[in-house]
Amino acid sequence: MTDGSSSSFFPDFGLLLYLEELNKEELNKFKLLLKNETMESGCCQIPWAEVKKAKREDLANLMNKYYPGEQAWDVALKIFGKMNLKDLCERARAEINWTAHSLGPEDARTQEEQDEQEAVQGDGTEYRTQVTEKYCITWDKKCLFGEPEDFHPGVAQKDQELLEHLFDVDVKTGEQPQTVVLQGPAGVGKTTLVRKAVVDWAQGNLYQQRFNYVFYLNAREINQLRERSFVQMISKDWPSTEGPIERIMSQPSSLLFIIDSFDELNFAFEEPESVLCEDWTQVHPVSFLLSSLLRKVMLPESSLLVTTRLTACKKLKPLLKNPHSVELLGMSKGAREEYIYQCFEDRKRALQVFNSLRSNEMVFSMCKVPLVCWLLCTCLEQQMEKGGDITLTCKTTTALFMCYISSLFPPVDGNSPSLPSQTQLSSLCHLAAKGVWTMTSVFYRENLRKHGLSKSDVSIFLDLNILQKDMEYENCYMFTHLHVQEFLAAMFYTLQDSWGTKNCSFQSFEDLKLLLESNSYKDPHLTQMKCFLFGLLNEDRVKQLEKTFNCKMSLEIKWKILQWLETMGNSEDFPAQVEFLELFFYLYETQDEAYISQAMSYFQNIVINICGKIHLLVSSFCLKHCQRLRTMKLSITMVFEKMLNSNPLAEIWRRDGGHITHCWQDLCSVLHTNEHLRELDLCHSNLNELAMKTFYQELRHPSCKLQKLLMRFLSFPDGCRDIASSLTHNQNLMHLDLKGSDVGDNGVKSLCEALKNPECKLQNLRLRRCHFTSLSGQHLSSSLLRNKSLTHLDLGSNWLQDDGVKLLCDVFRHPSCNLQDLGLMGCALTSMCCLDLASAILNNPHLQSLDLGNNDLQDDGVKILYEALRHPNCNIQRLGLEYCGLTSLCCQDLSSTLRRNQNLIKINLTQNTLGYEGIMKLCEVLRSPECKLKVLGVCKEAFDEEAQKLLEAVRVSNPQLIIERDCNDHSDEDVSWWRCP
Repeated sequence: MTDGSSSSFFPDFGLLLYLEELNKEELNKFKLLLKNETMESGCCQIPWAEVKKAKREDLANLMNKYYPGEQAWDVALKIFGKMNLKDLCERARAEINWTAHSLGPEDARTQEEQDEQEAVQGDGTEYRTQVTEKYCITWDKKCLFGEPEDFHPGVAQKDQELLEHLFDVDVKTGEQPQTVVLQGPAGVGKTTLVRKAVVDWAQGNLYQQRFNYVFYLNAREINQLRERSFVQMISKDWPSTEGPIERIMSQPSSLLFIIDSFDELNFAFEEPESVLCEDWTQVHPVSFLLSSLLRKVMLPESSLLVTTRLTACKKLKPLLKNPHSVELLGMSKGAREEYIYQCFEDRKRALQVFNSLRSNEMVFSMCKVPLVCWLLCTCLEQQMEKGGDITLTCKTTTALFMCYISSLFPPVDGNSPSLPSQTQLSSLCHLAAKGVWTMTSVFYRENLRKHGLSKSDVSIFLDLNILQKDMEYENCYMFTHLHVQEFLAAMFYTLQDSWGTKNCSFQSFEDLKLLLESNSYKDPHLTQMKCFLFGLLNEDRVKQLEKTFNCKMSLEIKWKILQWLETMGNSEDFPAQVEFLELFFYLYETQDEAYISQAMSYFQNIVINICGKIHLLVSSFCLKHCQRLRTMKLSITMVFEKMLNSNPLAEIWRRDGGHITHCWQDLCSVLHTNEHLRELDLCHSNLNELAMKTFYQELRHPSCKLQKLLMRFLSFPDGCRDIASSLTHNQNLMHLDLKGSDVGDNGVKSLCEALKNPECKLQNLRLRRCHFTSLSGQHLSSSLLRNKSLTHLDLGSNWLQDDGVKLLCDVFRHPSCNLQDLGLMGCALTSMCCLDLASAILNNPHLQSLDLGNNDLQDDGVKILYEALRHPNCNIQRLGLEYCGLTSLCCQDLSSTLRRNQNLIKINLTQNTLGYEGIMKLCEVLRSPECKLKVLGVCKEAFDEEAQKLLEAVRVSNPQLIIERDCNDHSDEDVSWWRCP
């Protein structure tokens, strides 16, 4: 239509009426979409500044001004479509169609000519019909595994909604994604969902205002293509009645290309971007064309939807420009429960299976995939019919999949002709292992032939439902599920000794050491195979598999793994090379307590972050068999949080079936069952009241030999009464660190009561940043008078103030006080307390280390301290004065002190403004043989060039003196650098 027909096309106020129906949030979204909209007719974009401040009427006028005629409505309808406002679109279109009937004769003739031209070229109807017929999803009741009639891998409502919003504008950034990655585990339904998208688009129910054409490209088909042009690649479903496909390529922004199963593509994608192809008519290798499309060199304005398994994301992401990733999670917990009940006629059996699967989060997580859930339910039902114990089967993924795969094999009856031979089985396992290593799950006839699998060999595994043939794409074979492939891949390593080389050279994936050194972060595609491999170290399982497969397996690998673990335990880089939680997952699969005990005997120190129930399960199982452990660092989160503030707590634990309770008790029992354990770090853990009580019971156990306990950044709702009680019951405990925990004044009071008890043998107490005040000074002073064992006390970063320290100093100068190391850093002290501190320094012959850093002592205060330090009775060896407001005025007194005090060997003066004059005075004494200082803490870079030269000259003339702001010894993160030995 011409501009002159705009009024007859729609009333001027028509657009405004529709904008009035948008709420505030929708209007803002409309504006963001309008900001990014560029009309193909060449009209200018509306300035964003005007759009942003425009009210509805102003916005309608702006659109009519910048997009004359019907173009304003084209834009509006397109945006309404992107916003999924279908009702608005339908009403507006109906009104537009009604208006079209009242066109003049001249306009009518123009419209007729246009319709005739479109009829010749085709309007896409035939193409839509063809793809609908090809990709329409049908539920085959006679599928491979014989599922019940009410089973189908349908698209869940939540996944359908996810599909509708894949290309929505990000409200925060205002950007609309051009490339979307739909990722998820094998079998979760990615292909089903994107094929549903093609059908929904073809039927007019999806992306109508976003894409004029949608093309589906499947990896299995692409892998079998040779050289061709990109336009030839996408023409396979293009009807000749639609006219040349090239005509739609001129509007790439309206095209969506779906690349399904990226993880199955056999391409390296290593071509440099500079040599890629822009021309979609040129003939190139298919890998070259696909790389050009993914990297936005070809058709950069088009949109992409790529599906992939999570394991291939590392390969995919570097190819894409600003991808928007969406994960398909599979069935929710509720859906899994409902699904399991659908698989059984007997509800009691269904409940038993559900509880058994749910007891292991790793196993239950696998059930997010409908096919896997069905496989497991089927084999567990068969096991129950035979009177088997499914509780034991569900303990590990290895036991479950061994149960399933064994169920596929007929009973061995002599030389059963239906069973594969040892050679055939070994060849299949070799194929599976290489496939897992190379992330290949689809195999072609040539792949099978190279691994010595003939057509008759393949038929055996097809009949057993271990392999399946793709009915849609020729010559494509795959294992019935990725986990089946991973299980057989693990078997390859146990069958390797009996496997004939078939003239094949040794390949890297056959190297066990490479597999053992892999980790789930760098090599996630190997993780499940590695789990199965450890599970096959169980001798009972090996015997069962030998019987099922009628084959010979070797357990030599079991001892090779022990040798590798011993090497790791003796490594200088230990424990950096060992991810213990991952190792525990693998060892748990063995269910072999003697083997776990032997494997863990090579490790004396472990570090584990437990952030889930499954982590707690595998850790508790393995830790109770670690008999040589000396130190253990645990951080426990996301296990007990949901139970916090619950009432009653015991009821919550019972509802969990006692699993968490049992696992936590097993883990805590290590405190008394392991006679070598001396140090435990529970920092940054979230433990509820019941969990803490269990821990304290084990801490008080007569057999607990723990000497050092770190409980930093924890919560003590009981006011530290339980930990205080433990100090009197466990006389081996000599070091307690509660840094950052909410101890408070009440907690300090409880701890001080324990310190007064002669049964308490604590030597080192650290209460830095524990949120107590000067009110605790009285409790601390009275307990220190009576305690004879405490030698190290850190009270730093608490609001003690001068009054609190004065109370403490009354004790510090008492002859019976044995304190050697005192930390008062950041306690809001001033020069007013320095006389008391000086008195303590003079009268306490035991005090050797004093940290007063980050207090406002200033020159006047430290002058008093220096006088005490010059006294012959002073035994201070280490003094911390970091960030105390000192200037060059204090340096003369310090120089005098350093000459006369032969005990002071370390002093920290960082973050003070000593200036050139101060450094000059210090350097004079530092060069003197009378000065015994070994470590001077200053930041050389903080001084001018002349002062730096003086310090450098001192370092050269006195090589025994260390001048650093950090001595780089952080073996204990809570020890200040100047206290380093």
